[in-house]
Amino acid sequence: MNKREKTMALVVGGVIMLFALVFGARAVVIKPLRELDKKTAALREKLEKIKAERRAYFTAEDLVKRFAQRAVSDQVDQASAKSGEMLTQQILHSGLHESDFSRMPNGPRKLRGAIEIGWTVNGEGKLTNVLNLLFLVQNSPYLHRMENLTLSSSDVPSQVNVRFRYLTLVIDPMPMVDLTNAQPKFALDGPERRSFDAIAARDILRPYIKRASDASGGEANTSDPPAGPVSLRIVSLSEWMGQPEVHIRDLTSQKTFRYKPGDTLAGGTIVMVDYRPFPMPGNEALKSFSRVIVKIEAEYWAVERGGTLADIYKLSRDKLPEQLAALSN
Repeated sequence: MNKREKTMALVVGGVIMLFALVFGARAVVIKPLRELDKKTAALREKLEKIKAERRAYFTAEDLVKRFAQRAVSDQVDQASAKSGEMLTQQILHSGLHESDFSRMPNGPRKLRGAIEIGWTVNGEGKLTNVLNLLFLVQNSPYLHRMENLTLSSSDVPSQVNVRFRYLTLVIDPMPMVDLTNAQPKFALDGPERRSFDAIAARDILRPYIKRASDASGGEANTSDPPAGPVSLRIVSLSEWMGQPEVHIRDLTSQKTFRYKPGDTLAGGTIVMVDYRPFPMPGNEALKSFSRVIVKIEAEYWAVERGGTLADIYKLSRDKLPEQLAALSN
């Protein structure tokens, strides 16, 4: 081996030794560092998870404390008695009679972190007053839930049956908080109560009124009943064998009168029953799906279903059905 070959061999050997040292150092130093980085990342992730759980715990603790402040009481017996008394006050404040309602206790039922108690309320009264009661119960400032609500027509005219469950919680264990002397957020004479008025206006729970027998020659009275317009409510705009009918309830005598197109009503003549959906006059947020149209002299007037004859209003030309608009040309 000459000198040149020896030099080349030394160079190649040196390169090989350099690579061996580099890969050896990587195996000895870099690989443990990577393992350390992985462990550090895992510990950091675990630490973030613990921090998130800690934040969630304190958030949940604050939420429980806010709920606990709205509790009726921190004792089961006191909460049951106080909630029952509160329901009685709400019944009376709604204009209903306490003797017309029964209250059966529910519970106590053990839950995770709380004890559930409540009352099953069952009774009857005028629809408007029952809506007052539901409004007060729904907006009770105390921790509660209302469920299984049912409304049905009563055998007594102008009355409805109502049934629901009122439930509340006693937090167990109770956190160290001061119970607030909660006050109702809304009042019966406030605008929030008016959102319930559409239920009473549409009279959806009116009892079924049997049609007079045609065989016996009996017909519902189609003459104007002896009452003022404010006492005469449009309770039904239906069809019978393809013929529109207008049912008007005399709220004073509790009698229902039946009309058809061509009959006299409100100083004019009934021309048709209109089933087009339109915004409710005076309350554009609600929709009316039927109205009776009366022609008085040369003009057309309408009353929405659920309204009284005192609510009659003049129809502008653009609101007329096509067949009536064509006749008015």
